[in-house]
Amino acid sequence: MDAPLWTETHAPALADIPQSEVRENLQRLVADPMNLILHGPPGSGKTAAARALAAELHDQPDADLIEINVADFFGMTKSEIREDPRFERFLQGQTEFSKRYRRSPDQTNKYKRDWSKRDMLGHVLKEMAGYEPASGDFKTVLLDNSEAMREDFQQALRRVMEQYHASTQFVIATRQPSALIPPIRSRCFQLPVRKPTVAEVVGVLEGIVAGEDVPSDEDGLEYVAGAADGDLREAVLSAQTIAVQAGEITMETAYETLSAMDTNERVVEMLADAEAGEFLDARKTLDDLLVDEGYSGGEVLEDVLAVARSRYGGEELATLHRLAGDIDFDLARGTNDRLHVAHLLAEIGPREG
Repeated sequence: MDAPLWTETHAPALADIPQSEVRENLQRLVADPMNLILHGPPGSGKTAAARALAAELHDQPDADLIEINVADFFGMTKSEIREDPRFERFLQGQTEFSKRYRRSPDQTNKYKRDWSKRDMLGHVLKEMAGYEPASGDFKTVLLDNSEAMREDFQQALRRVMEQYHASTQFVIATRQPSALIPPIRSRCFQLPVRKPTVAEVVGVLEGIVAGEDVPSDEDGLEYVAGAADGDLREAVLSAQTIAVQAGEITMETAYETLSAMDTNERVVEMLADAEAGEFLDARKTLDDLLVDEGYSGGEVLEDVLAVARSRYGGEELATLHRLAGDIDFDLARGTNDRLHVAHLLAEIGPREG
Protein backbone atom coordinates (compact mmCIF):
# COMPACT_ATOMS: atom_id res chain seq x y z
CA MET A 1 0.00 0.00 0.00
CA ASP A 2 1.80 3.10 -1.27
CA ALA A 3 -0.56 5.73 0.16
CA PRO A 4 0.00 7.04 3.70
CA LEU A 5 -1.47 4.66 6.26
CA TRP A 6 -4.76 5.78 7.75
CA THR A 7 -3.50 4.65 11.15
CA GLU A 8 -0.97 7.49 10.91
CA THR A 9 -2.91 10.19 9.05
CA HIS A 10 -5.96 9.69 11.28
CA ALA A 11 -4.21 9.11 14.60
CA PRO A 12 -6.72 10.06 17.29
CA ALA A 13 -6.58 13.08 19.53
CA LEU A 14 -7.25 12.42 23.20
CA ALA A 15 -10.91 13.35 22.79
CA ASP A 16 -11.26 10.83 19.94
CA ILE A 17 -10.16 7.69 21.81
CA PRO A 18 -13.16 5.36 21.45
CA GLN A 19 -13.08 3.68 24.90
CA SER A 20 -14.72 6.25 27.18
CA GLU A 21 -13.06 5.06 30.42
CA VAL A 22 -9.59 5.21 28.84
CA ARG A 23 -10.30 8.66 27.44
CA GLU A 24 -11.54 9.99 30.78
CA ASN A 25 -8.62 8.58 32.77
CA LEU A 26 -6.09 10.03 30.37
CA GLN A 27 -7.79 13.43 30.47
CA ARG A 28 -7.35 13.42 34.27
CA LEU A 29 -3.65 12.59 33.82
CA VAL A 30 -3.18 15.73 31.70
CA ALA A 31 -3.73 17.77 34.86
CA ASP A 32 -1.64 15.44 37.03
CA PRO A 33 1.07 13.74 34.90
CA MET A 34 2.68 10.58 36.25
CA ASN A 35 4.36 7.40 35.08
CA LEU A 36 1.87 5.14 33.34
CA ILE A 37 1.39 1.49 32.37
CA LEU A 38 -1.05 0.99 29.49
CA HIS A 39 -1.97 -2.67 29.20
CA GLY A 40 -4.33 -4.47 26.87
CA PRO A 41 -4.59 -6.78 23.85
CA PRO A 42 -2.87 -6.10 20.50
CA GLY A 43 -4.51 -3.41 18.41
CA SER A 44 -6.61 -2.01 21.26
CA GLY A 45 -5.06 1.45 20.89
CA LYS A 46 -2.33 1.58 23.57
CA THR A 47 0.27 3.30 21.38
CA ALA A 48 -2.27 5.71 19.92
CA ALA A 49 -3.45 6.57 23.44
CA ALA A 50 0.11 7.30 24.59
CA ARG A 51 0.71 9.57 21.60
CA ALA A 52 -2.58 11.36 22.15
CA LEU A 53 -1.68 11.94 25.80
CA ALA A 54 1.74 13.33 24.84
CA ALA A 55 0.10 15.70 22.35
CA GLU A 56 -1.93 17.16 25.21
CA LEU A 57 0.97 17.28 27.67
CA HIS A 58 3.63 18.90 25.48
CA ASP A 59 3.73 22.07 23.40
CA GLN A 60 6.25 20.33 21.11
CA PRO A 61 5.26 16.63 21.21
CA ASP A 62 7.44 15.75 18.20
CA ALA A 63 10.47 16.71 20.27
CA ASP A 64 9.33 15.76 23.77
CA LEU A 65 7.81 12.32 23.04
CA ILE A 66 10.53 9.68 22.68
CA GLU A 67 9.41 6.24 21.47
CA ILE A 68 11.32 2.97 21.82
CA ASN A 69 9.83 -0.29 20.56
CA VAL A 70 11.35 -2.71 23.07
CA ALA A 71 10.46 -5.82 21.07
CA ASP A 72 12.10 -4.31 17.99
CA PHE A 73 15.21 -3.40 19.98
CA PHE A 74 15.74 -6.86 21.46
CA GLY A 75 14.92 -8.48 18.11
CA MET A 76 17.95 -6.84 16.46
CA THR A 77 21.58 -7.86 16.66
CA LYS A 78 23.95 -5.59 18.57
CA SER A 79 25.49 -4.48 15.29
CA GLU A 80 22.07 -3.59 13.89
CA ILE A 81 21.25 -1.60 17.03
CA ARG A 82 24.51 0.40 16.81
CA GLU A 83 23.83 1.24 13.15
CA ASP A 84 20.12 2.02 13.53
CA PRO A 85 19.51 5.75 12.85
CA ARG A 86 17.39 5.98 16.02
CA PHE A 87 20.24 4.83 18.27
CA GLU A 88 23.56 5.32 16.52
CA ARG A 89 24.09 8.86 17.82
CA PHE A 90 23.94 7.48 21.37
CA LEU A 91 26.09 4.41 20.78
CA GLN A 92 28.76 5.78 18.45
CA GLY A 93 30.93 8.86 18.56
CA GLN A 94 31.89 10.92 21.60
CA THR A 95 28.82 11.75 23.66
CA GLU A 96 29.60 12.98 27.15
CA PHE A 97 27.79 10.06 28.72
CA SER A 98 29.51 7.43 26.61
CA LYS A 99 32.99 8.70 27.52
CA ARG A 100 32.39 7.42 31.04
CA TYR A 101 32.12 3.90 29.66
CA ARG A 102 35.50 3.74 27.95
CA ARG A 103 37.63 0.84 29.17
CA SER A 104 39.45 1.92 32.30
CA PRO A 105 42.92 0.69 33.41
CA ASP A 106 41.42 -1.68 36.00
CA GLN A 107 39.02 -3.16 33.37
CA THR A 108 35.96 -2.32 35.47
CA ASN A 109 34.20 -0.41 32.69
CA LYS A 110 33.34 -2.07 29.40
CA TYR A 111 34.03 -0.45 26.07
CA LYS A 112 30.80 0.29 24.21
CA ARG A 113 31.17 -2.46 21.63
CA ASP A 114 31.30 -5.07 24.42
CA TRP A 115 27.99 -4.01 25.94
CA SER A 116 25.06 -6.37 26.21
CA LYS A 117 21.71 -5.33 24.71
CA ARG A 118 20.63 -4.42 28.23
CA ASP A 119 23.66 -2.11 28.57
CA MET A 120 22.94 -0.56 25.17
CA LEU A 121 19.26 0.08 25.81
CA GLY A 122 19.95 1.32 29.33
CA HIS A 123 22.55 3.71 27.89
CA VAL A 124 20.12 4.97 25.23
CA LEU A 125 17.46 5.51 27.89
CA LYS A 126 19.84 7.48 30.11
CA GLU A 127 20.93 9.63 27.19
CA MET A 128 17.32 10.34 26.23
CA ALA A 129 16.15 10.88 29.79
CA GLY A 130 19.07 13.21 30.46
CA TYR A 131 18.11 15.69 27.74
CA GLU A 132 16.33 18.90 28.65
CA PRO A 133 12.74 19.00 27.34
CA ALA A 134 12.16 21.20 24.30
CA SER A 135 9.29 22.89 26.14
CA GLY A 136 7.81 22.68 29.62
CA ASP A 137 9.24 20.87 32.62
CA PHE A 138 9.41 17.26 31.45
CA LYS A 139 9.42 14.92 28.45
CA THR A 140 7.71 11.55 27.86
CA VAL A 141 9.45 8.27 27.05
CA LEU A 142 7.16 5.61 25.57
CA LEU A 143 8.40 2.03 25.88
CA ASP A 144 6.18 0.11 23.48
CA ASN A 145 5.69 -3.68 23.34
CA SER A 146 7.33 -3.91 26.74
CA GLU A 147 6.40 -7.54 27.34
CA ALA A 148 9.77 -8.22 25.66
CA MET A 149 11.69 -6.66 28.57
CA ARG A 150 13.89 -9.09 30.46
CA GLU A 151 14.16 -8.71 34.23
CA ASP A 152 17.76 -7.50 34.08
CA PHE A 153 16.74 -4.62 31.84
CA GLN A 154 13.74 -3.88 34.04
CA GLN A 155 16.12 -3.42 36.96
CA ALA A 156 18.15 -0.98 34.87
CA LEU A 157 14.96 0.82 33.84
CA ARG A 158 13.92 1.13 37.49
CA ARG A 159 17.17 2.95 38.28
CA VAL A 160 16.69 5.31 35.31
CA MET A 161 13.12 6.04 36.43
CA GLU A 162 14.39 6.87 39.92
CA GLN A 163 17.23 9.07 38.67
CA TYR A 164 15.16 11.11 36.20
CA HIS A 165 11.75 11.13 37.88
CA ALA A 166 11.63 14.92 37.99
CA SER A 167 12.26 15.47 34.27
CA THR A 168 10.91 12.38 32.51
CA GLN A 169 7.52 10.69 32.41
CA PHE A 170 7.66 7.01 31.46
CA VAL A 171 4.73 5.36 29.64
CA ILE A 172 5.00 1.58 29.38
CA ALA A 173 2.70 -0.15 26.87
CA THR A 174 2.39 -3.90 27.23
CA ARG A 175 0.12 -6.89 26.72
CA GLN A 176 1.41 -8.50 29.94
CA PRO A 177 1.60 -6.14 32.93
CA SER A 178 2.21 -9.11 35.24
CA ALA A 179 5.61 -9.57 33.55
CA LEU A 180 6.78 -6.22 34.96
CA ILE A 181 8.69 -6.32 38.22
CA PRO A 182 6.89 -4.91 41.32
CA PRO A 183 9.23 -1.87 41.72
CA ILE A 184 8.20 -0.67 38.23
CA ARG A 185 4.50 -1.39 38.72
CA SER A 186 4.56 0.49 42.03
CA ARG A 187 5.97 3.60 40.32
CA CYS A 188 3.23 3.74 37.68
CA PHE A 189 -0.49 4.33 37.38
CA GLN A 190 -1.92 1.24 35.68
CA LEU A 191 -4.60 1.81 33.06
CA PRO A 192 -6.22 -1.15 31.26
CA VAL A 193 -7.08 -0.61 27.59
CA ARG A 194 -9.82 -3.07 26.63
CA LYS A 195 -10.73 -4.15 23.12
CA PRO A 196 -13.10 -1.60 21.60
CA THR A 197 -16.61 -2.79 20.83
CA VAL A 198 -17.90 -3.16 17.28
CA ALA A 199 -19.92 0.03 17.74
CA GLU A 200 -16.84 1.93 18.94
CA VAL A 201 -14.78 0.71 15.99
CA VAL A 202 -17.56 1.66 13.57
CA GLY A 203 -17.55 5.15 15.07
CA VAL A 204 -13.82 5.47 14.40
CA LEU A 205 -14.21 4.17 10.83
CA GLU A 206 -17.08 6.56 10.11
CA GLY A 207 -14.90 9.54 10.97
CA ILE A 208 -12.03 8.28 8.84
CA VAL A 209 -14.02 7.46 5.70
CA ALA A 210 -15.77 10.82 5.96
CA GLY A 211 -12.39 12.54 6.12
CA GLU A 212 -11.13 10.51 3.16
CA ASP A 213 -14.37 11.05 1.19
CA VAL A 214 -14.77 7.30 0.65
CA PRO A 215 -18.33 6.06 -0.04
CA SER A 216 -19.49 3.57 2.57
CA ASP A 217 -22.55 2.08 4.16
CA GLU A 218 -23.32 0.95 7.70
CA ASP A 219 -23.32 -2.75 6.83
CA GLY A 220 -19.88 -2.54 5.24
CA LEU A 221 -18.32 -0.72 8.19
CA GLU A 222 -19.92 -3.12 10.65
CA TYR A 223 -18.54 -6.07 8.69
CA VAL A 224 -15.02 -4.60 8.79
CA ALA A 225 -15.33 -3.87 12.51
CA GLY A 226 -16.66 -7.34 13.31
CA ALA A 227 -13.98 -9.08 11.26
CA ALA A 228 -11.26 -7.23 13.18
CA ASP A 229 -12.53 -8.66 16.49
CA GLY A 230 -11.54 -5.69 18.61
CA ASP A 231 -8.25 -4.97 16.84
CA LEU A 232 -8.70 -1.30 15.98
CA ARG A 233 -5.48 -1.09 14.00
CA GLU A 234 -6.49 -4.07 11.85
CA ALA A 235 -9.93 -2.56 11.25
CA VAL A 236 -8.51 0.75 10.03
CA LEU A 237 -5.93 -0.92 7.77
CA SER A 238 -8.58 -3.30 6.39
CA ALA A 239 -10.89 -0.37 5.63
CA GLN A 240 -8.08 1.38 3.78
CA THR A 241 -7.31 -1.75 1.75
CA ILE A 242 -10.97 -2.11 0.75
CA ALA A 243 -11.18 1.57 -0.18
CA VAL A 244 -8.05 1.36 -2.34
CA GLN A 245 -9.08 -1.83 -4.11
CA ALA A 246 -12.82 -1.27 -4.47
CA GLY A 247 -13.30 2.48 -4.17
CA GLU A 248 -16.07 2.04 -1.60
CA ILE A 249 -16.79 0.14 1.60
CA THR A 250 -19.99 -1.88 1.35
CA MET A 251 -20.88 -5.32 2.63
CA GLU A 252 -20.08 -6.79 -0.79
CA THR A 253 -16.71 -5.07 -1.27
CA ALA A 254 -15.69 -5.71 2.34
CA TYR A 255 -16.53 -9.40 2.14
CA GLU A 256 -14.77 -9.91 -1.20
CA THR A 257 -11.62 -7.99 -0.24
CA LEU A 258 -11.19 -9.45 3.24
CA SER A 259 -11.92 -12.98 2.02
CA ALA A 260 -9.18 -12.61 -0.60
CA MET A 261 -6.77 -11.25 2.03
CA ASP A 262 -7.49 -14.19 4.31
CA THR A 263 -7.01 -16.65 1.46
CA ASN A 264 -3.65 -15.13 0.56
CA GLU A 265 -2.49 -15.44 4.17
CA ARG A 266 -3.50 -19.11 4.22
CA VAL A 267 -1.75 -19.73 0.89
CA VAL A 268 1.42 -18.17 2.31
CA GLU A 269 1.13 -20.51 5.29
CA MET A 270 0.53 -23.48 2.99
CA LEU A 271 3.60 -22.70 0.86
CA ALA A 272 5.74 -22.21 3.97
CA ASP A 273 4.69 -25.65 5.23
CA ALA A 274 5.44 -27.19 1.83
CA GLU A 275 8.88 -25.56 1.75
CA ALA A 276 9.62 -26.98 5.21
CA GLY A 277 8.52 -30.48 4.18
CA GLU A 278 5.43 -30.31 6.43
CA PHE A 279 3.20 -31.84 3.76
CA LEU A 280 0.45 -33.00 6.14
CA ASP A 281 -0.02 -29.42 7.35
CA ALA A 282 0.15 -28.06 3.79
CA ARG A 283 -2.43 -30.56 2.55
CA LYS A 284 -4.71 -29.79 5.50
CA THR A 285 -4.74 -26.12 4.51
CA LEU A 286 -5.38 -27.16 0.92
CA ASP A 287 -8.33 -29.29 2.05
CA ASP A 288 -9.70 -26.36 4.04
CA LEU A 289 -9.57 -24.14 0.97
CA LEU A 290 -11.09 -26.72 -1.38
CA VAL A 291 -13.71 -28.25 0.90
CA ASP A 292 -14.56 -25.80 3.70
CA GLU A 293 -14.10 -22.58 1.70
CA GLY A 294 -15.38 -24.00 -1.58
CA TYR A 295 -12.55 -22.82 -3.83
CA SER A 296 -11.87 -24.69 -7.04
CA GLY A 297 -8.46 -26.17 -7.78
CA GLY A 298 -7.96 -23.51 -10.46
CA GLU A 299 -8.68 -20.69 -8.03
CA VAL A 300 -6.23 -22.08 -5.48
CA LEU A 301 -3.65 -22.50 -8.23
CA GLU A 302 -4.05 -18.84 -9.24
CA ASP A 303 -3.58 -17.74 -5.63
CA VAL A 304 -0.51 -19.97 -5.25
CA LEU A 305 1.09 -18.38 -8.32
CA ALA A 306 0.23 -14.87 -7.14
CA VAL A 307 1.90 -15.49 -3.77
CA ALA A 308 4.82 -17.36 -5.40
CA ARG A 309 5.73 -14.30 -7.48
CA SER A 310 6.59 -12.48 -4.26
CA ARG A 311 8.54 -15.42 -2.81
CA TYR A 312 10.52 -16.87 -5.71
CA GLY A 313 12.40 -15.64 -8.73
CA GLY A 314 14.46 -16.68 -11.73
CA GLU A 315 14.54 -20.31 -12.77
CA GLU A 316 12.73 -21.38 -9.61
CA LEU A 317 9.68 -19.29 -10.49
CA ALA A 318 9.86 -20.32 -14.15
CA THR A 319 9.87 -24.01 -13.16
CA LEU A 320 6.87 -23.45 -10.91
CA HIS A 321 4.96 -21.75 -13.75
CA ARG A 322 5.70 -24.63 -16.13
CA LEU A 323 4.49 -27.12 -13.55
CA ALA A 324 1.40 -25.01 -12.89
CA GLY A 325 0.65 -25.04 -16.61
CA ASP A 326 0.62 -28.84 -16.64
CA ILE A 327 -1.58 -28.93 -13.54
CA ASP A 328 -3.96 -26.37 -15.01
CA PHE A 329 -4.32 -28.61 -18.07
CA ASP A 330 -5.14 -31.59 -15.85
CA LEU A 331 -7.64 -29.53 -13.86
CA ALA A 332 -9.37 -28.46 -17.08
CA ARG A 333 -9.95 -32.11 -17.92
CA GLY A 334 -11.98 -32.43 -14.72
CA THR A 335 -9.66 -34.70 -12.76
CA ASN A 336 -9.10 -34.61 -8.97
CA ASP A 337 -8.31 -31.03 -7.87
CA ARG A 338 -6.76 -32.04 -4.56
CA LEU A 339 -4.47 -34.59 -6.17
CA HIS A 340 -2.97 -32.19 -8.69
CA VAL A 341 -2.56 -29.13 -6.45
CA ALA A 342 -1.03 -31.38 -3.78
CA HIS A 343 1.46 -32.53 -6.43
CA LEU A 344 2.47 -28.89 -6.91
CA LEU A 345 3.05 -28.53 -3.16
CA ALA A 346 5.25 -31.64 -3.17
CA GLU A 347 7.37 -30.15 -5.94
CA ILE A 348 7.82 -26.88 -4.00
CA GLY A 349 9.51 -28.40 -0.96
CA PRO A 350 11.36 -29.12 1.13
CA ARG A 351 13.75 -26.29 0.38
CA GLU A 352 17.42 -26.14 1.25
CA GLY A 353 18.75 -23.70 3.86
